[in-house]
Amino acid sequence: QVQLQESGPGLAKPSQTLSLTCTVSGGSVTANYYFWTWIRQPPGKGLEWVGAIAYSGSTYYNPSLKSRTSISRDTSKNQFTLQLSSVTPEDTARYYCTRRSITAMMDWGQGTQVTVSS
Repeated sequence: QVQLQESGPGLAKPSQTLSLTCTVSGGSVTANYYFWTWIRQPPGKGLEWVGAIAYSGSTYYNPSLKSRTSISRDTSKNQFTLQLSSVTPEDTARYYCTRRSITAMMDWGQGTQVTVSS
């Protein structure tokens, strides 16, 4: 069974770069043909796809966030990381890492709350 666990600071100041890491167990971030994604949910709002890194290492980003987003991976640690720069209070959300196949979402982490505030 694949398990995902998010980690990172719960609080960020405006203009800082937020960095979150997802540690994967029970499966490899290089396994064909999975995509490792970041999704967030702001308070009182729906889910928003942030971006993904594929088994191949290719990356995909939400166009509305693309200029501030970077997703990378460390295959030696079986982790993938989200970096979101120039954060504002609008980036306050619960951030989830997930695993999906081409056709379906498969596994979710429990999520980590991030608050952007001065």
